[in-house]
Amino acid sequence: MRLSHRSHTRRLFQAITALAMAWAHAMCAGPGELGTKAEAGKRVEPLREEIRYHNHRYHVLNDPEITDAEYDALMAELRAIEETYPELRTPDSPTQRVGTPVQDGFRAVRHGAPMLGLDYTTDEARIRAFDAACKQALGVAGNIEYVVELKYDGLAVNLRYVRGKLVVGATRGDGAQGEDVTANLLTVAGIPGQLRGKGETVPETIEIRGEVYMSKASFGELNRTCAAEGKKLFATPRNAAAGSLRQHDASVTAKRKLDVFFYGIGAVDKPLCRTQWDLLKMFEIWGLPVHPTRNLCNGIDEAIRFHNEIAETRDALDLDIDGVVIKVNDLDAHGRLGLSRTSPLWAIAYKFPPQEATTRLTTIDVQVGRTGVLTPVAILEPVSIGGVTVARATLHNEHEIERKDIRIGDMVVVRRAGDVIPEIVGPVSSCRSADLQPFRMPDRCPACGGAVTREEGQASVRCDAVDCPAQLQRRLSHFASRHGMNVAGFGDGLAQQLVDAGAVTCVADIYALDMQDLVALPGIGEKSARKLLDAILESKSAPLEDVICALGIRGVGQARAAVLARSYPSLAHLGDATEADLAKLEGMGAETAANIARFFRAPRTAAVVHKLGTLGIGKPAGPPADGGDLAGKRFVFTGALGAFTRAEATARVKQLGGTVASSVSSRTDYVVAGARPGSKLDDARRRGVRVLTEAEFAKMLEAGKEE
Repeated sequence: MRLSHRSHTRRLFQAITALAMAWAHAMCAGPGELGTKAEAGKRVEPLREEIRYHNHRYHVLNDPEITDAEYDALMAELRAIEETYPELRTPDSPTQRVGTPVQDGFRAVRHGAPMLGLDYTTDEARIRAFDAACKQALGVAGNIEYVVELKYDGLAVNLRYVRGKLVVGATRGDGAQGEDVTANLLTVAGIPGQLRGKGETVPETIEIRGEVYMSKASFGELNRTCAAEGKKLFATPRNAAAGSLRQHDASVTAKRKLDVFFYGIGAVDKPLCRTQWDLLKMFEIWGLPVHPTRNLCNGIDEAIRFHNEIAETRDALDLDIDGVVIKVNDLDAHGRLGLSRTSPLWAIAYKFPPQEATTRLTTIDVQVGRTGVLTPVAILEPVSIGGVTVARATLHNEHEIERKDIRIGDMVVVRRAGDVIPEIVGPVSSCRSADLQPFRMPDRCPACGGAVTREEGQASVRCDAVDCPAQLQRRLSHFASRHGMNVAGFGDGLAQQLVDAGAVTCVADIYALDMQDLVALPGIGEKSARKLLDAILESKSAPLEDVICALGIRGVGQARAAVLARSYPSLAHLGDATEADLAKLEGMGAETAANIARFFRAPRTAAVVHKLGTLGIGKPAGPPADGGDLAGKRFVFTGALGAFTRAEATARVKQLGGTVASSVSSRTDYVVAGARPGSKLDDARRRGVRVLTEAEFAKMLEAGKEE
């Protein structure tokens, strides 16, 4: 009677699921795509062979050529054909089998209970059809209680414990028998050789199912080691875990840092508990790792909501998952619902939309960033990933391309995780043509044609040209910033406007701007333009250390710029300094000295420095007047001066050895306040900087020294 009821349940479940599958397939395939029976008959066997080939590459070689989503699409097509034309289904069809046979070199281990796979879908309608089938089969009118667990992307294993001791561990294999990998499993930190429970709490004999995986951190570490040793990289953490667990030398497995989570049981000699939720708690008592992210859901709506929450946060996990598994919580109901040939009817995998796809890399475009770093970008044959068309992907740098061995013309796996910029996981090496050559970064800047450099031990290739158009906006912003020439009102937006309008070609060009240039820009009126021109003019008197800092030499900030200004009286003198001399300066170091020498050796730098020099910028200020004692003192002016123009006051301070800045800082010595002073006066008072009236300033100039 029980067998008859189970058979009826299975047929009922399969009928409802088949209807949902056919509906889902029709929604994505369109009416008539399967064609006539004769057309489907011609397609079905080549499709099976294609799936068998990919099964072998995935399960045996651990070197897949297509993504999980693409494999799922092939299986969905085959299932749809066999559901539409049942007479085309064969016993050896991939839809009727689980996993792959035991491979040579491993002892076969027969499982005490079949180790099946899971039915799966990405379609909410099929999840609701699963719920409807369970309710009808169990005679439930209300909600069914479900346990929802993560669907790990690893390698399924079956561990047999006798009197609490691990006696054998095996892979899934073909579902009936797997490969004996006991020695390797004992190297996995989370797998206990002896369960913690004793006596009645642990059955005499039990099979416990889990998933061995490699964390993202361990995967990155493994691939870095492989790259350093010149070995082939693993494409995904799943492939790395599978390859590591199938080693014939357990010491190799031990070095790979595998982990495990447990989720279910196989054969057992006595009932354990009433629910799946209690079973997971029991695992924890026994010392078996169970992932804490799981949920007990009252009804399918809660299960779907939990799936959606995990989909939003999955990237924060340190292991790869490709969905969740929804299980009926009542273990007695598992027996009533039964099994199909390949999967339990009391559970279903609710997968996430695909994050990966395979496509062709057509070329590599090298772009120049605002900091001068050259970044290779993959140009791809457009492919849809998770409903978004992807045609470009980051390649990071030349070392990353070499590490992954990516070549123009390769078929590549592209990953788009969340809102992250798509990246290439790696090439499908088995599809590579023999004539594809390794990629090399250009030795000239694509934006300006200037020479590019790479410091020893650095991954980045960089263009240091001061007039490189790709870097101009950033260089202008830095040049005019508070840490540079301190041009009030000159920000990122204005820099971009000037570059877009073609009004400047290098930083020195801001001193050739006039009223007409500025008022032609959006949002700038005559009043704003006049203030900007005054601020630009005032910046011409900036001290040498500010000019050096403004040039944006890599590694040279305010402190090092001050050291250079004390050591060299002008930009011209600094440009003539040797790398060896620069390295001797306080706090400079060999790397920074090399950056400075390289910067000034570039012909384009010389042209910009010459332009600045003709404007009197970066030149010696001239000897101070006799008896002058303002050397090293920094002044800031605010408000309107009566007896002097701003330019006259600036020139007089410089003549006495002082410097003039546009804003108040910790290095300011005096603020001279004229009529209608601005916020600089408040800054001075807040910082405790001495404020001079115009009369006090005039008296100081007359004396030629501080009072």
